[in-house]
Amino acid sequence: MVAYTTTPVDVEAGAEAKTVVLVEKRSPAEWIWKGCSVLFIVGLCLGGVLLFACYWNRRPDMMTQSGQTEAPKEKNTADPTDPHHTLRWISSKAKAAIHLEGSDSNGQLEWRNGQGQAFAQGGFKLEDNKIIIPHTGLYFVYSQASFRVTCGNSGGDEEAERGLMALSHRIWRYSESIGSRSSLMSAVRSACQNTVQEDDFTDEQSWYNAIYLGAVFQLNKGDTLWTETYKPSQLETEDGRTFFGVFAL
Repeated sequence: MVAYTTTPVDVEAGAEAKTVVLVEKRSPAEWIWKGCSVLFIVGLCLGGVLLFACYWNRRPDMMTQSGQTEAPKEKNTADPTDPHHTLRWISSKAKAAIHLEGSDSNGQLEWRNGQGQAFAQGGFKLEDNKIIIPHTGLYFVYSQASFRVTCGNSGGDEEAERGLMALSHRIWRYSESIGSRSSLMSAVRSACQNTVQEDDFTDEQSWYNAIYLGAVFQLNKGDTLWTETYKPSQLETEDGRTFFGVFAL
């Protein structure tokens, strides 16, 4: 908007010398409009910068997924949340470690190396179903026993028929410095528990559970570790469900 103003007339100069000066005045609305336009442009610039930054940060992941910047890795079908998978992975990173998988040998638990995910490195040995510690130091010792019990079967175990069966798993240690065996860890589970009525369990109903043991110990060179399991005939040994291992810290 343009407004016109007239300057005072010099009377002595006469009418012919009268001068008119035009002065442009800007309204407040025009200033507000221009200010909003500048802010809008600045906002667009900032938005563009942020979008570019987000794209650049996501670019390595996108390229990795498409296989352009990283060679294809071996497919791993193991469940990362499975304790067997996790402990096996941790053990493989240790300089000295052993991880054994259990198998059924005439109703007895036998530990085996070199099958499935089992391995031994750093001087660990498996002798007479026992782990031999290679040198003195701190070690993480662990084991899991997985059970499958058929409850309420009339021709099976007497404890299962009564609706209750005690299962246990223990890790023993023998050290020459001590001169006798000692229990490192142990746990007990009650299978086929009937807490409501005696006839809750139907014939051939199965009960599944696992006993897991794990802790850190100071062990000496030459110490031997082994397990003792009550009701080993009820163990599940398929797919590495029952395992025993040690790794150095």
